[in-house]
Amino acid sequence: MSTVERTLRIEPGQHGRIDRFVQSMTGLTRSGVRALFAAGCVTLNGKRVDEDFTRVKEGDSVTVRTEPNRRYVEPAKPWHDSGFKIVHEDKDVLVVNKAAFVLTVPTGERSSDSLMDRVAKYLAKGGKDRQRAFAVHRLDRGVSGLLVIAKSDEMMRKLRDQFAERKPRRLYVGIVAGLLDKPKGTFESYLATAINLDRYSTDEEGQGQHAITHYRVQKLLTKADATLVNVELETGRRNQIRVHFAEAGHPILGDPRYGKRESSHPLWTAKRLALHAAMLGFDHPGTGEPMHFEATLPFEMAKFVRFGA
Repeated sequence: MSTVERTLRIEPGQHGRIDRFVQSMTGLTRSGVRALFAAGCVTLNGKRVDEDFTRVKEGDSVTVRTEPNRRYVEPAKPWHDSGFKIVHEDKDVLVVNKAAFVLTVPTGERSSDSLMDRVAKYLAKGGKDRQRAFAVHRLDRGVSGLLVIAKSDEMMRKLRDQFAERKPRRLYVGIVAGLLDKPKGTFESYLATAINLDRYSTDEEGQGQHAITHYRVQKLLTKADATLVNVELETGRRNQIRVHFAEAGHPILGDPRYGKRESSHPLWTAKRLALHAAMLGFDHPGTGEPMHFEATLPFEMAKFVRFGA
C-alpha cells in the first residue's frame, strides 16, 4: 500500500518537543498527532518514536509516514482509579486490588464513592452493552487488597457458594502490636454484635457466628515491638481478624475500633489499618479453572517492616 511521506530537518536555532514539529508538518489536532505516534508513523533520524514529548535539536530529521486512506485515531487512555487496580478481568469476573479508605459496598453517608460504585463506572465505559458489578465478599474500609467481583448474578451466586463452603483461600498480611510468643496458632470463637455494632467473641454458639482464624508469624519486628503475621481465614466474618487479634492483646496497628490504645504506635503514622489481603484463590465460576492472585505489600506496611525489623 502506498504511503505519504513528509520529512523535516530541524534548522539551526530550532529545538523542542517532537510533537510540535509533527503538528506543523501535518496540520493535525493534538489528538491526531498523538494517534500518529501510537501507530508508529513518526521516526527521528530513522528510528521509530513512540513518545510525543521526545526532544529534538538542530540537525535532527523528523519523518512522518501515513497511509492516505487510513483513519488514525488516538487510542483510549487506560482506565485509572485511585480506589482500585485491576489484577484480572474476563467476561465473568473482575479481580481488583482495593485501596485502603475505600468502602467495598455503598452506605448512606458514602453512597457514590464505594468500590462497587467505582467498578460500576469502569464497566459502564463500554456503553449500552456494559456489564454490571456484583459484590461477592468484602474488605473493611481501612484494609487494602484483593477482592473478586462477579459480572452477572449467576457468577455471583456460584462464587458466593464457594465462599459459603469455605473453598476459596484468603491470605492476609498484618502487623500487630507486640511480639507474639508462638510461631503459629488459631483463634476460634463465636462473633456476636454489640448494640454499637462492634463485634466481640463469645463461647455461646447460639449468640454469634462461628469464626476461625489461623495465623503464622512471618517476622518479629523487635525494634518496633510488633509482629508481621500471615493470617488465613477459614471463615470470613465481619471484623474477624481485627477482633481475634485485639482480644489476644495484639491488635492490628492503626485500628481505631478494637484495641485502640494498644494499636497506636509512634512508627505507624498512616491512618489506615496495617492489614492487607495479599492472596486470593478460588475456582473460576464459569470454567472451573483454579485461579490464584497475589498483591504486594502496600508501601506503608513495607516501610514499617523495613524500619522495625
